[in-house]
Amino acid sequence: MDRQQENKVIYLDHAATSWPKPPQVIEAVQHALLYDAANPGRGSHAMAVRASRILFNTRKKMAKLFHIGNPNDISFALNTTGALNQAIKGFLKPGDHVIATSVEHNSVRRPLEYLKRTAGIQVSYVETDAAGRLDPKQVEAAIISSTTLIVMNHSSNLLGSILPVAEVGEIARKHGVKLLVDAAQSAGVVDIDVGLLGIDMLAFPGHKGLLGPQGTGGLYIHPDLELEPFIHGGTGSQSEAIEQPLVRPDRYESGTQNTAGLAGLQAGVEYVLNETVQNIHTKEWTLTQQLMEKLQPISGLKLLGPDLGEPRTGIVAFVVEGVDSSEMGFILDQHYNIAVRTGYHCTPLAHIQAGTQGTGAVRASVGCFTTNDEVEAFAAAVKKIVNQYR
Repeated sequence: MDRQQENKVIYLDHAATSWPKPPQVIEAVQHALLYDAANPGRGSHAMAVRASRILFNTRKKMAKLFHIGNPNDISFALNTTGALNQAIKGFLKPGDHVIATSVEHNSVRRPLEYLKRTAGIQVSYVETDAAGRLDPKQVEAAIISSTTLIVMNHSSNLLGSILPVAEVGEIARKHGVKLLVDAAQSAGVVDIDVGLLGIDMLAFPGHKGLLGPQGTGGLYIHPDLELEPFIHGGTGSQSEAIEQPLVRPDRYESGTQNTAGLAGLQAGVEYVLNETVQNIHTKEWTLTQQLMEKLQPISGLKLLGPDLGEPRTGIVAFVVEGVDSSEMGFILDQHYNIAVRTGYHCTPLAHIQAGTQGTGAVRASVGCFTTNDEVEAFAAAVKKIVNQYR
């Protein structure tokens, strides 16, 4: 993989967005811009038809990846945040009770708190342990007569823990409650079968584990489920109608789509399918174990999330006693050209669970192109910085 060696950057911020992209992703974006950049669904000329075909073929690839029967049950969004807002605000009604977890991203928490304030919904946050492990029995215990929805992330973007979606999905089905899963950290790196897992709605990014461009993502909506559209407008279909079309995916896709970005996403998903999710997950997990083994002996350093040997996605976060996390990130960037994420990671609830609400944390996250040498170099840099503070 060409890593643009002139930059010599060690990129460990894949939980925020993946980099570098596979060459075929870049080529697909360029080809779409050069030859297929018409407005999809807004004309019958050849270029518009090719643009529409890009969207359809991308849906087909996504459906194959997530084991979805009908590609049209996938609607595209700018990102996971947009998809989650469509799901949450399109489904919930005044008086509904929602269950979420204590490691949710603000993309879930803020829409829920907004509806709590403006629409009178009720929200219960089921606590995980400090490492982000969730007991499904506590989810079931939180269900009441007005519970209509369970929202949970598949993997914590701070702790890397993988939550028991299958078990919660079974509980949801048992009680007639719908399940919305935030796959921001799992799409492309953990196998997802929406039917087997009992997922009614799946929000996913295109620019992280699926290796596509930023500005891409989407929402799977079970065929038996109807949402109120979050955005209304032109869809290229039924233009004579005063109301939003009922047909999918048009109902949830007002406005011009990111055709070039979705061409890149299609190429990214093809890459993941060819490499296989299992192989990518195994590689990333192995790298996290290598990194944890190197960091664990450093004096004053505390690793967050599941213990060594336990399941997790490619995220390793930590705090160092007496060392500000933002300063650690700044030194890594300026003196070692290593890119990590520091601070509160848009998930204050998870920081409360981890006991780091007063400090934030340093988060290193690996990707499918991360190398053993990069992990070794990062661990050595952290050790050197900590020793200098001591």
